[in-house]
Amino acid sequence: MKTGLDRFIRDMLPGGKTGLLSHHAAVNSGYRSSLDVLAAMPGIEPAILFGPQHGFHGETQDNMIEWEGYTHPRSGIPVYSLYGKKRRPDIAVLEGLDCLVVDLQDVGARYYTYIYTMAYCMRACSEAGVPVVVLDRPNPLGNSIVEGKPLTKGFESFVGLYPIPVRHGLTIGELALLFARLDGLPEPQVIRMDGWDGEGIPADYQWVYPSPNMPTAETASVYPGMCLLEATNLSEGRGTTRPFNVFGAPWINEDELCGKLNGTIFLEGAFLRPHAFIPTFNKHAGEMCYGGEIHVLDRSVFRPLKTALGILLESFRYSRTGWNDPPYEYEYERMPIDILAGSPEVREAVDGDNPEKLLELAIGDPVGHSEFTRGILLYEREFRS
Repeated sequence: MKTGLDRFIRDMLPGGKTGLLSHHAAVNSGYRSSLDVLAAMPGIEPAILFGPQHGFHGETQDNMIEWEGYTHPRSGIPVYSLYGKKRRPDIAVLEGLDCLVVDLQDVGARYYTYIYTMAYCMRACSEAGVPVVVLDRPNPLGNSIVEGKPLTKGFESFVGLYPIPVRHGLTIGELALLFARLDGLPEPQVIRMDGWDGEGIPADYQWVYPSPNMPTAETASVYPGMCLLEATNLSEGRGTTRPFNVFGAPWINEDELCGKLNGTIFLEGAFLRPHAFIPTFNKHAGEMCYGGEIHVLDRSVFRPLKTALGILLESFRYSRTGWNDPPYEYEYERMPIDILAGSPEVREAVDGDNPEKLLELAIGDPVGHSEFTRGILLYEREFRS
């Protein structure tokens, strides 16, 4: 398989002075970074670098840690932070560029902020008259399964700007085309992959963790559900070596919770092993937490959103479990769970102890998603739930 970066050649660029929105995870099959590939192209001048959440080098470990720009130590190129005082580039910074290249490894869930950093850059480039080139990469969750409801109008945020489902089955190149259409922007040039079968991350793919708490593609497989725990006082495993695969809190009875979930429809394709851990940072740092570790047994039937909703249901039957208040990801009024879930429905169903409603909310709408994405798909497939 060849990524967009592997297929990227000089003739695909409209000009010489080039900006790059990227990060350390954007490497080719020889582990060369997108910056090195771009810099080696004759007549191309990498002029400015833009980095998303967690930094250009993935250096900010914890969640919601801002960083500010600096000069790249090896190339001498200015690095501009898009997760600090500003989340979109200034028009003045873009003026004079011949194009902006985007190369980011996404993880396939609506919450992941990198895709909205790309969207903000596309909007700014449209104002500045700068064309955008997006180098495509595989979605680690594959390109056919849809989970969850589309985001409801009025709940847009930096963890959800567009009405897409929680698990959208799109590549970052397809998302760029979709966002451009929804925003009425010029269509970006997308450099397609070659040889991707749509089944997630190939065995020989050069996976580099896209953010510090996304160490493996296996972590990405549970993230569309377990990210919801960020909106609670439960630990989602940050501060451990198994973020999002493990969860818990000091007040949970791990054997009881796992025993009630294993064998139910919520744990289809997975097993929840009772587990205890002490986070080194983030929620409950230095305290013993009790909960579970998710073991995916059958990816063809495992649905991470459904599993996480079951975990929330059982965890909230303990009186000390609760929802976090704002702020969260630059949202200062609405509840974090509501902007992550895209509506108040998940919170209301958990608070109402309503498993039937949670199962309904977990199911995707492949027919509606097919209609919504018509004309922007770069790789043939049929969506399913």
